[in-house]
Amino acid sequence: MKTFKSWNALVKKRNALSEGGNCGLKMKQLPFMGVICTVMLFIVYRTTNYQYHETEMETKLHPFETVKDYQLPSGNLKSLPRGIMQARSDLELRPLWSRSSLRSKVNVTTNKNLLAMPVGIKQKENVDDVVQKFLAANFSIILFHYDGNVDGWWDLDWGDKAIHIAAHNQTKWWFAKRFLHPDIVSIYDYIFLWDEDLGVEHFDPRGYLEIVKSEGLEISQPALDPNSTEIHHRITIRSRMKKFHRRVYELRGKTKCSNASEGPPCTGFVEGMAPVLSRSAWYCAWHLIQNDLIHGWGVDMKLGYCAQGDRSKKVGVVDSEYIVHKGIQSLGGSGHPTTRTAIKRQGASGFDLRAEIRRQSTWELKVFKERWNQAVEEDENWVDPFLRYQRRRKQKRQHT
Repeated sequence: MKTFKSWNALVKKRNALSEGGNCGLKMKQLPFMGVICTVMLFIVYRTTNYQYHETEMETKLHPFETVKDYQLPSGNLKSLPRGIMQARSDLELRPLWSRSSLRSKVNVTTNKNLLAMPVGIKQKENVDDVVQKFLAANFSIILFHYDGNVDGWWDLDWGDKAIHIAAHNQTKWWFAKRFLHPDIVSIYDYIFLWDEDLGVEHFDPRGYLEIVKSEGLEISQPALDPNSTEIHHRITIRSRMKKFHRRVYELRGKTKCSNASEGPPCTGFVEGMAPVLSRSAWYCAWHLIQNDLIHGWGVDMKLGYCAQGDRSKKVGVVDSEYIVHKGIQSLGGSGHPTTRTAIKRQGASGFDLRAEIRRQSTWELKVFKERWNQAVEEDENWVDPFLRYQRRRKQKRQHT
């Protein structure tokens, strides 16, 4: 009996030692498990964060990719299977036929940028110089013929490579509003909406885009040669010592620009003659263009609101790739820089078309300003984003 008790006590002692050892082992494992859990949580966080930023980037670079999946009208398209629907289009020319080996590549798009210009036959030589430079850089070309003359362009080597749209006496903004809808041009990274009277001897589209992309400019324009015929704003003048600039300093004249200047035309500004807009910026700008105000006056002063951020950083003028503005009056003009067009009526004095167009443009500017002010007043949820940027910069200056 005594021997049995001794054996039983020995077994209990051994079990106690075993439990104590396991407990000690578990206690030693706790810090290690904590490290493992921390590492796993960190990996999950970094992965989730990376995926979030990738999604944000994709949304910014391809804002229309989600149209097909999330913004289809629910009623009128119910009769179609979802996978067959295409919510976008483009301006790429397609062949009437192709070899069987090439048919699988029919949807491959090589041109990722677009040049759109209003043109008249009198400026054919200059337009030819511009288009040839852009075609060499793999741009798609669309020409808006405001004089209705399309046949006069077929003799050029690239005549059948461009898209031609004709409408008599219509402006660049009229054409852009109707034929450059964001869903149509969404495949293009950048849209060059240029006038026809620009000299490109010192301009390279590829070099220009390299600067725009590296500096994060959503809205830009090439600088103007100081010897250009027409220069309306100092910020557009080329600086010989810079690659690009975002603001200008001017203490003389009616408009004074300094470090304290927060908006156009001192900073965050490009002129309407040669704007270059990213896909996202154009999506916004298209909605800003008024359908009935065809001369576009006033749009350039508000274009910074489409810069996808702070206009003093996202809008700039590229100096190293610059152009010459020849100042040729086309619509209602003679096609020459210094010639005025007047139509004499029987028993009446000369009728100056350019003067009438200028009066119309001035009236449209007044209407555009009134519409903007009314929209701001009526939209209770809209907050001017640049007031926030101004407060931040003011606070930063106070702390330095």
